[in-house]
Amino acid sequence: MNLQALHKLGYGVYVVCSRKGDKFNGQIANTLFQVTSDPPTVAVSINKKNLTHEYIEESRIFTASVLCQDTPLPFIGRFGFKSGRDIDKLDGVKYKIGVTGAPVILENAVSYIEARVIQEIDVLTHTIFIGEVINADIVTEMVCMTYEYYQQVKGGKTPVTAPSYITPEKKEIKNMPSKYVCKICGYIYDPAKGDPENGVTQGTAFEDIPQSWVCPVCGASKTEFEKTS
Repeated sequence: MNLQALHKLGYGVYVVCSRKGDKFNGQIANTLFQVTSDPPTVAVSINKKNLTHEYIEESRIFTASVLCQDTPLPFIGRFGFKSGRDIDKLDGVKYKIGVTGAPVILENAVSYIEARVIQEIDVLTHTIFIGEVINADIVTEMVCMTYEYYQQVKGGKTPVTAPSYITPEKKEIKNMPSKYVCKICGYIYDPAKGDPENGVTQGTAFEDIPQSWVCPVCGASKTEFEKTS
């Protein structure tokens, strides 16, 4: 069975937020879809281990911001590979408080939806929250980011807790320059490509990257990388 076939399904990249009392949190989600049009309802799949799951279960509300194609990887990494138990994910991020009282991410957003949970479905490791849309709006007319674009063009990785995560096969690669993988988010540093956006030119060996350099996806330091080939 080739589970890579599942990657051909259509996905987007969204920041889903909720609240618990006066506390806010958000995470990256790629499984969000419309269920009905009258009344308008949407469904989102959230891992039970995630803090956002806990917040949605208690408050029964969530917001979802559709990210634009030009969203920087560090922004996605902040919401996708860091935990709200360790940092305030919304610190320094442009957002507003929506009609639900939950935060609505406006930074890098094309549009947003606010919903009230009307049903939930237990699906093993995840819960599908179905929400009635109570508010929505367009933020910009920029192009939406698809999950395929995020992975194939921007080189983004899938968090282990994501519904679409598939354990990668280990392949033995010989006679290739040494690559290093981030143990936090799975980003692979390839010397042949470098990291030009962050000042590391093509052909730079991992050992020669300045110690101040951090993972462009999740912000992890060089010490969090390990050799892959």
